[in-house]
Amino acid sequence: MKKEIKIGALISGGGTNLQAIIDACEDGRIDGRICFVGSDKRGAGGLDRARAHNLPAFVVDYDTIIGDCRDAPKKFKPPADFDLDEIWLKQGLFGPQAAAKKVEAFLTTRAVAESHLLAAIGPYQVDLLVLAGFMRNLTPYFIDRFSPDPARPRIMNIHPALLPAFPGVDGYGDTFRYGCKVGGCTVHFIDYGEDSGPIIGQKAFPISEEDDLDVVRKRGLDLEWQLYPECIQLFAEGRLHVVVMTHTLGAARVVQQKVVRIASDQR
Repeated sequence: MKKEIKIGALISGGGTNLQAIIDACEDGRIDGRICFVGSDKRGAGGLDRARAHNLPAFVVDYDTIIGDCRDAPKKFKPPADFDLDEIWLKQGLFGPQAAAKKVEAFLTTRAVAESHLLAAIGPYQVDLLVLAGFMRNLTPYFIDRFSPDPARPRIMNIHPALLPAFPGVDGYGDTFRYGCKVGGCTVHFIDYGEDSGPIIGQKAFPISEEDDLDVVRKRGLDLEWQLYPECIQLFAEGRLHVVVMTHTLGAARVVQQKVVRIASDQR
């Protein structure tokens, strides 16, 4: 009998990737089950998809939490285990030129919201957390508490571009506007940067002169709905291993990069 993994999903919008994962769990393409669907927005359409499949759903209203923190900064306190200096050193979302007050406000307010998110997720004891259109960058505060072993990451994301090209919120739009002849999507593990974690899988499609942005997005989404369940199943089979690769570039430059190795199927 196959062992099923327990999966949690976070969304912000309509949840089409969530639906693809639900369908794959239900028809046996993923050896797992979704234990909850969480959202940062009360009106997210994906919550209706969760309810239609009798899946537990909850909302951690980021906008309200962050707004309350900003409106009354003297009244709110970051989580007791929040260490600003530690999180600041680890984060890869802001460069050295970013304004200190902006970075501090972002990290502290997000930690407040993330503490609520961790509290909501905790009782489910999931093996894997999938971001299915969750439009929030997770900070080291959340990552270190949910996935404390860097060698065994447990947070997965799908991105609408062939990373490392075009990180950020509009991957297909950036791909199209740059005039790329090939577009695609990427599933990767989350790290402290923006769409910078180790790559698990990618799928690509051609872009012709006649294609518009809507066509590019449709082709990409069709591939996303195939790729994400495939990568989750690899996780369920225990075949994803993060290793550090060392590359020597010339006599004086050594580069190290975390990559995902996919073990052969031993079943």
